[in-house]
Amino acid sequence: MNTIERSPLRRWQDHLRAGELAYQFSPDAGRAVFYPRLACPFGGVAPLEWRISGGLGTVYSISCVHPAKGDPYPVALIDLDEGFRMMSTVEGASGDPAEIGRRVRVTFRPAESVDDLPLPVFVWEGVQ
Repeated sequence: MNTIERSPLRRWQDHLRAGELAYQFSPDAGRAVFYPRLACPFGGVAPLEWRISGGLGTVYSISCVHPAKGDPYPVALIDLDEGFRMMSTVEGASGDPAEIGRRVRVTFRPAESVDDLPLPVFVWEGVQ
């Protein structure tokens, strides 16, 4: 049986603290794995490899959330170039369906306190 020194979640969080968007890769399935797991969801084989994403992707889906309190904000599903999808926000987005298919890159919002993590968010690629 494999021994685990750090949980996959903890390891992912450590990468966030280092300013890296990490994901796992299954050599057995030849596919990216995200959200961090103990074993491959495509065949159950462990261990998985850790890799660092280049942080580039495409908006798969986007909408605007209108909370009861606070300002509306966009929520998007991002298809990363490495082959995994994650939910985040795109800064400067309106949530309009016309934004689907646009290219984005990851950036990190700083942690608000010592107990928080930097938050991976996306910005439009090519926009300064």
